[in-house]
Amino acid sequence: MKTLMIVSHPYFSQSRVIRALQHTAERAENVTIRHLEQMYGNDAAAIDVAAEQAAYREAERVVFLYPTHWFNLTPMLKAYLNEVWTYGWAFGTGGTALKEKQLQVVTTAGASELTYSHEGLLNSTMEEVLTPMKASARYVGMHYRQPLAFYEVASGNKDKIADFQARFAAQLAGK
Repeated sequence: MKTLMIVSHPYFSQSRVIRALQHTAERAENVTIRHLEQMYGNDAAAIDVAAEQAAYREAERVVFLYPTHWFNLTPMLKAYLNEVWTYGWAFGTGGTALKEKQLQVVTTAGASELTYSHEGLLNSTMEEVLTPMKASARYVGMHYRQPLAFYEVASGNKDKIADFQARFAAQLAGK
């Protein structure tokens, strides 16, 4: 399956997990990676909308890879969606560019999985936190896949990173 991966991390040089997951994707077959901050810095006005929209043409699956910061997207990923997923292209009159494609969110969180549960501090699961992404996918006619979340990434445990990479590689391979 041809996959377009959109990576965003405002502090990529400090990231251990997102960087490791991106390296995993770089070794996978049929994956095209577009790292927003590497391409455009933090300048939303620099986003090449035509090039970004063209990147979706051959993709059957879109993966957003980013850290969850304050229960939200990264600033560049939000700006990217605002600029690229436009009326008339992604939805609205004649806008069907994303219809029938799959969308999967792959995200990291510094907190534990318990924190992202009904028993934990947030009284909400990660899936519930990601509801706006699910709604966005459905709005433009995409099939929203179960998100893949990796927790406690702030600890940087090397054993966990290897497990995260293996789980992500399996997802990319369709297992």
